[in-house]
Amino acid sequence: MSEKKHRVSRRQFLNYTLTGVGGFMAAGMLMPMVRFAIDPVLKPKQEQDMVQVASVDDITEEPTRIDFKIDQVDAWYESEEPRSAWVYKDGDKIVALSPVCKHLGCTVDWNTDPSNENRFFCPCHYGLYEKDGTNVKGTPPINPLDRFVTEVKDGYLYLGQAKPQGGA
Repeated sequence: MSEKKHRVSRRQFLNYTLTGVGGFMAAGMLMPMVRFAIDPVLKPKQEQDMVQVASVDDITEEPTRIDFKIDQVDAWYESEEPRSAWVYKDGDKIVALSPVCKHLGCTVDWNTDPSNENRFFCPCHYGLYEKDGTNVKGTPPINPLDRFVTEVKDGYLYLGQAKPQGGA
């Protein structure tokens, strides 16, 4: 048997070398562009800043809807997003509940269903919540309404991010 040796010609060697060097140069130019394009998307989500929404003197024991705006950053896009909260006093505490139903995301209203007075009502699928935001058993929502982080400073109520209260 004859042993066959495969030799690389000068032309093949130059092709391999130039292709390799060109690939490294292209990667060196493309990597910063790729990182620039996807880096904002991969950044961890920032906590929402506390936003002044109302004077504490205007808040009563009856839940009142308060509309406010937050500054929101989505990757490269900055905007002002409208938000709402149901706010009321519970003794010395101030409670701020999200108006978003935990069933399918519809908006709940306070005391609008004549057969269920003093409850939050979701007209989409007849979901009910108690005044403190807990879901009424036997109605579609399986979780309580989210609760905003609250802070009182200089006589004004500030709201942070809405956080889940826990499961049913």
